[in-house]
Formats: sequence, structure tokens, C-alpha cells
Amino acid sequence: MDSAELADLGQQLRVDGIRASAAAGSGHPTSSMSAADLMAVLLAHHLHYDFDRPAHPANDRFVHASPLLYAAYKAAGAIDDDELLTFRTLGSRLEGHPTPRRLPWVETATGSLGQGLPVGVGIALSGKRLESSAYRVWVLCGDSELAEGSVWEAAEHASYENLDNLTAIVDVNRLGQRGPTRHGHDLDAYARRFRAFGWHIIEIDGHDVDAIDRAYGEARSTLGQPSVILARTLKGKGVADVEDREGLHGKPLENADDAIEELGGVRDLRVRVHTPDVDRVLHSVPGGPLDLPRWEQGEKAATRDAFGKALAALGTARGDVVALDGEVGDSTRTELFAKEHPERYVECYIAEQQLVAAAVGLAARGWVPYAATFAAFLTRAHDVIRMAAVSGSGINLVGSHAGVAIGRDGPSQMGLEDLAMMRSVHGSTVLYPCDAHQTARLVATMAGLDGVRYLRTSRGEGPVLYGPDEEFPVGGSKVLRSSGRDDRLTIVAAGVTVPEALAAADALDAQGIPVRVVDLYSVKPVDRDTLRRAAEETGCLLTVEDHRPEGGLGDAVLDAFVDGRPVPRLVRLAVTTMPGSASPQEQLHAAGIDAESIAAAVRLLVEQAITP
Repeated sequence: MDSAELADLGQQLRVDGIRASAAAGSGHPTSSMSAADLMAVLLAHHLHYDFDRPAHPANDRFVHASPLLYAAYKAAGAIDDDELLTFRTLGSRLEGHPTPRRLPWVETATGSLGQGLPVGVGIALSGKRLESSAYRVWVLCGDSELAEGSVWEAAEHASYENLDNLTAIVDVNRLGQRGPTRHGHDLDAYARRFRAFGWHIIEIDGHDVDAIDRAYGEARSTLGQPSVILARTLKGKGVADVEDREGLHGKPLENADDAIEELGGVRDLRVRVHTPDVDRVLHSVPGGPLDLPRWEQGEKAATRDAFGKALAALGTARGDVVALDGEVGDSTRTELFAKEHPERYVECYIAEQQLVAAAVGLAARGWVPYAATFAAFLTRAHDVIRMAAVSGSGINLVGSHAGVAIGRDGPSQMGLEDLAMMRSVHGSTVLYPCDAHQTARLVATMAGLDGVRYLRTSRGEGPVLYGPDEEFPVGGSKVLRSSGRDDRLTIVAAGVTVPEALAAADALDAQGIPVRVVDLYSVKPVDRDTLRRAAEETGCLLTVEDHRPEGGLGDAVLDAFVDGRPVPRLVRLAVTTMPGSASPQEQLHAAGIDAESIAAAVRLLVEQAITP
């Protein structure tokens, strides 16, 4: 296309954004209007993408939101005009913000600001380091979202990794949702920040199609560093009533028909998007037999150690497994994977939002990522995790140093809310193993699951309770002590509280009080059948967890009784105080979740049960 045709295509994208938003009665037409020329030039001259083969391994990758993206799909012939006008309606593929669940051309769910660039970094990492592919990653950002810290985590990571296959396009239109942005049209303010992070800077007029064309060419030819195109634009460009005006964000235009006429009317231009230059095959995934580590029963081992050894073994068996860590690999034990498979290990340093977002990007390219840090620090990335579920992303998250059992480091390092956070994520799987063999098996199982998977590991050593060939299906549990219907109650534990529950059961048995002990290693989904049977046969469930009472093991157990049947007597032991610094055993006792506290609680419950 020549310059005039590119400008006309930009007008079509503006018009179609207005039309789609008007039909829906909502949307972001003015933002789409500011970035329309940027999209037009990219689509017509620089994007290499086969819309008939969205899984083509050599396709460029593009991250942006709607309705401009949908207008571009129409121009490329991927959707028709009728579908464009179903924007934001029930059953439409064209949601308010796009998701890969609905559209095959979408890389990641957008809408939560500040996440496009971090995920784009993960995709670019895959192309440069793991696939050795020539595809490029283009991320169109708004200037408002540059206030998000996640953007600058991504900026530093991209520069550190020399991701010259990544280009950020910033639509600097000056206006946010409630008014002007912090830096308005001061391109130099943004340039200084990106330059400080080591990016190649290109400043342009975002409505000059020739300047845009040259900028994209410059970005494509820049080697050794990522590029950012800072484009000065006007929100609502082309329509006098809305151009560069405040208070119109996220609203359809009041006089849509007049605006469309002012822009030259409805068009039906079609763009022949460049297809990839080479017919690359998918990245090879070598594999072999899985040889998980083994321990002797009764031996002491930390579940974090078992995780590291099992992950390294899984990496040997599966060439699609990738590990990421937040600069605590010596504690989480991902360092064991790094030593054996350095080419598939990504150090994200202390940037947990980027850690999880990179995992999402890698998963989008077909890898099976395991991202690890302290359980407490994953809370910083909760929104990225939430959006991973919206994307339908398959990622494995591992939180170590969970609970008061870590000991002397104190409450800032203790993951005490992580089970609640991860259980609340749509479609998530939450696992909390108590011994080494259980951990190793679950690490391997996670690789074949869908959605967001979370494994909670512990710092201290515990006894190996299970044999190496024991199976641990997701959604299951293990009954470790039982006298059948003679059991006075059931203790439900997971992780570090399982050995404590067993010790309490032994002490109680010596006093003539038989109890059942259930290892509920699958916190979500929960083993409803075992819990219902235990409630029916023993009359009372006592949950013991190294976690806050809200949202953890106790609430997971309640999930077994949400079908309308009577809820059994349920008592919870959990961490209700603010811990200080102490030894692990002192911490468990102070929290009231050690063997002594469990036994005392059972004796009290039994006495209450027989009191007239």
C-alpha cells in the first residue's frame, strides 16, 4: 500500500471501531482511533502472519486489546462485518477484551493493564532462546499503563535478555480514563525511562504513516536490544467533537453516524497480510523415560528438595519443560534444574509479576513452565495469575517456604494466604504434599494438567511416609490411620501438619481414643467421597493447617458438603495469630497446630461429645 492507501486503511479501522462500539453500546472507540494508523501500517507492511494457520510456528506475535484489534481482523479477512458488529454481545467471540479461549489469533487475555508487555517478553524469550525462530513480537501499549510496575519489570527483563525480536509500540495519546496521564505528550519522559532500561528508542508522530513505516523498519533492523516506538497521537483522532477531549474514555460516541461520515464513511478495504517467509516446523521436544528420585521410608527429606530433584528429572524426560525462578533458586531448589538444563532455565530475579507473565508467554508457545518463588511472594503476582486463568494458560506455580514452619525468618517470609489465593483462581489445581515421594509424583502429574496448577512446598525436612511407587491422583487423598467405625473423629491434614497429626493419633490411641487421619494432599479439587465417608462414620472433622483459617484447608473441606446435605461438625486448627521469630517446632506449637495441640483439641472434642 502507498501512503494514501495506508491513511485510508487507518480511517477504516477508526470507523469500524466506532461502529462496533455503537452496536454494543460500550467499548473504547476513542483509544482505537488514536492507534488506528499504527495498526494500519503494521498490518499492511510489517506483520508476518498466516491467519489461516494461527498455530504456524513462524507467525509474528501481536498483543493488543479491542475493538481496534477486531477491526484489524476484519481488514485482514479473518472475520466479516456481521461478526464485527456482534462485539460484546452474548455468545460472540468478540469479547470486551479478547481472550485466546475464543479467538485463535489472540496470544493472551488483555484488559488488565500492564500485562501485555510482560507476557510479550515471555513469548519473545521463547522465540529467541528456545525456538531460535525469526518471528517478531509486537506489543501495542497505552501510555496510561506505563504507570504499572509490571511494565518496568518487563522492560528490564527484555533488555537483560537482549530481546531484539520484541517491539513495544506506545500509543501516547495523553488521556487516560479520568483525565490527562502523568506525562501527557512528553515523549522524552517516556524515552528517558526506556533508555535507562537499555531499550532502543524511536519517537514519531503516530499519525504520520510514512514515519510509522520507517519506525517499524528501524525496529526490525535493530540488533541486541528491544525497541520501543513512542508515538504521539490524539485520542479520538479524526472527529472534531471527540478529538483530544477528556471524559470520553470507554464510551461509544454519542453521534456515531456523524463521526463515521466525518471520517469518510464505511469502507471495506482488505489487506493481504504478509505470511511468514519460512515454513518452520515446531520446536523439537526430545524426551525419554521418567526416572523420579527415590528415598527410603523413614528417611528425612524436605519437599522443596524433592521438588527440585523431581523437576530436574522431569526436564530430562520431557524437553518441553521449562523452569523459571525469582532469584531464590537455591531455596526453591530450581537450581537443580538449572544445573542440568541451563538452556531451559530462565532467571527472572526478584520480579514476581514478570516471573509469572513470562511463564504465561512461554506456555502460549507450547512449553510447560514451572515458575517458583516463596509462597508469600507469589501474592505480588496475583493479578497475573488471575489473568492466566482468563487466558486458559497452562502454567505450574510452586510456592516454597510456606507457613509458620519456616521458623525464624518471621511473618514477612511466611506464606499463610497462598492456598486461599490459589483456590480462588478459576479452574486451578492446588496441591500440598507432605513427603518426598508424594511431591515427586505430583510434580510429574502437574505437567499433564490444564489451567493454573499450584504446588506448595515446605522448607524443613519431614519423614518419608510413602513408598516410591505410591500413586497420588489429583482429587484424591490418603487415609493414613483408621480403626473403621470405631474412630472418634477424623483429623484432616496436609503438608507439614500430616506428621503432626500422625504423632497426635499415636498419642491418642495410647489413651484409648482412636482417630482417623486423612492426608488431603489435593486441596483443590478435594476428595469429597473420602471426606463424606469420614463425616458419616466419625461424626466430626478436625482440620489442621499451616495457613490462615480463611480460604485454606478448612474451607476446602467444606467444599465436600455444598450439595445440600447436612454439614458435619467441623473444627479448625489454623494460624490465627501474628507469628514472630522462633524455631519451626516452636512456631507450630505457638500456632496450635503441632501434635500436642492436635491431641489436646481431640480430647476436648471427645469429652464434649460424651458430656450429657
